[in-house]
Amino acid sequence: MKKIFAALLSASFLLSPIVAPQASAADHRRPPVVVEKKVVVQKKVVVEKKVVRRHHWSKGYRMSAAERGRYGEVRDYRRYRLAPPPRGYHWVKADNDYLLVGVATGVISSIIAAGR
Repeated sequence: MKKIFAALLSASFLLSPIVAPQASAADHRRPPVVVEKKVVVQKKVVVEKKVVRRHHWSKGYRMSAAERGRYGEVRDYRRYRLAPPPRGYHWVKADNDYLLVGVATGVISSIIAAGR
């Protein structure tokens, strides 16, 4: 009985790192938000639909090269009261957030929400 329990316990420790990244990867595949707007045109109701995509940044997310090119690098980080980036990282402003992104890999290591 003790051997079976020990085997199950060790198997759960070995399988937990495999299951956890799959659950967090699903957060990046959220469906886009659809906004419906009713407009009255000459006594007819017309429904317009707009698809709004908003990024929900998270630690460990890998930004693609296109995303890195779209958002601007923050060179004067002291102006925004950000800490100096470590070697190999730089600050990027994206959607009113400041992201600490690896230069070579594009992996987000820190997120700071900007105040308006």
